[in-house]
Amino acid sequence: ATAISDLTAAMGVTPPSLYAAFGDKKRLFLEAVALYLSGDSRPQSIIDRASDARTAALTLMAGAAQAFTGPDTPPGCMLATSAISVSAAAADVQTALSDIRNAVEAHLRARIEADVATRVLPGGTDAEALAAHTTAVIQGLSTLARDGAARDKLERVAAMAMRAWPEV
Repeated sequence: ATAISDLTAAMGVTPPSLYAAFGDKKRLFLEAVALYLSGDSRPQSIIDRASDARTAALTLMAGAAQAFTGPDTPPGCMLATSAISVSAAAADVQTALSDIRNAVEAHLRARIEADVATRVLPGGTDAEALAAHTTAVIQGLSTLARDGAARDKLERVAAMAMRAWPEV
């Protein structure tokens, strides 16, 4: 966790200025999450750009392994690690994070279902379980990174997880 005093010092502002801009710590955190998920690295954007759902899953997991172990960022994923450390007083933050994770999973599930409908993936593919499996692995990669696992280990876990996917 980052203290408000650390943020204000790094930004060169006073606590009242910070609170005037964001309202409270919860709002500041949710704004940081929105920034974290913006742009081309947004999971839904990655899913949409991929040639098929399998490639999307591989790209998401490979990207997670790289991002979660980057030299210039804290280890792990802001969405996954924040979910673990949210207090009961911040239930609304927990709900917002859960909604974001569920939206990513639903987007991947829809892509899998589209691939099943167009016969890119076999007809018996369980889209719900496959999407949940993929997002669970990504959250697990975050935990491994937070525990100090190297990128190579995360990449091997991602490769193993891809074995659950039917071939395209």
